[in-house]
Amino acid sequence: MYNFRTDLTIERSEIYKEKNHSENIDGIIIEKNKKNNTQITRVFVTNENGEKAIDKPIGDYITVDIDKVRGIDSQRIEEIANVVAEELKKVIKKHIKDNQEILVVGLGNIYVTPDALGPKVVPELEVTRHILRYMPELISKDARSVAAIAPGVLGITGIETAEVIKGIVDNIHPKLLIVIDALAAKSIQRISSSIQISDTGIVPGGGVENKRKEISQRTLGIPVIAMGIPTVVESAVLVNDCLDLFITKLQNDAQSNQYLNKIKDEDNYEEIKEALVPNDYNMIVTPKEIDELIENMKEIIAMGINIATQK
Repeated sequence: MYNFRTDLTIERSEIYKEKNHSENIDGIIIEKNKKNNTQITRVFVTNENGEKAIDKPIGDYITVDIDKVRGIDSQRIEEIANVVAEELKKVIKKHIKDNQEILVVGLGNIYVTPDALGPKVVPELEVTRHILRYMPELISKDARSVAAIAPGVLGITGIETAEVIKGIVDNIHPKLLIVIDALAAKSIQRISSSIQISDTGIVPGGGVENKRKEISQRTLGIPVIAMGIPTVVESAVLVNDCLDLFITKLQNDAQSNQYLNKIKDEDNYEEIKEALVPNDYNMIVTPKEIDELIENMKEIIAMGINIATQK
């Protein structure tokens, strides 16, 4: 089993291929296409071999990659949101009918910016469950029932998030759950620039070695779609990426150097981590513009869910 240090299935596939010097993985199908200047990669884990290879359950994983997310305008936000909505709608239709109830859960800590994506999305959602129940004359009879909650985190509530969600599911009986969470990435280039949609649920904190209880169909009894955006990387990952960039610059300046070529061709993550961990330097790192990035991604995710669930 590899130390993938990422929640993104596409990155896990890339790591496995690199480690095994292979272009294909048994049990994994990858499709790519582009829409509105946005790269879409679909990874289908189809059997146990694929599951074991990248340590991800059998299911569908869609990654939407966004170029130049910093400083994007409202028009670009809407374009990306429509791409996200189209992909999300396909996954929803695979599991439930058009008029069946959905519960959206914003995971994370509102007081920690890199972890605040989920709680920030929830107030932007078009929730309809209460209107359909108490004032049905004010809304189209074809509207889908949508409820939403941000349950907080264990350190604040003293309650496992999975336990909170289980209690709500058992009481209001939605047919499908959408969870939104911040993820960890392997590459600094993917920070707040990738959106992953999957239908296999989520293990909160898995990418930063702080695993909480699983939120999935196995634990809740209903389909769980997870939407996540990478907001952090380990400092060991950051150093490894920076080392690659530095060596590339040296190679370009020097044209050739056998030793530098050897270092660059290797994945130095484990060695770097071994040097950092004893001194408590293996931190979780986020960009200085994280406030702006979270606000932009909040708009994209909220708009995408609203379009996918109500239009």
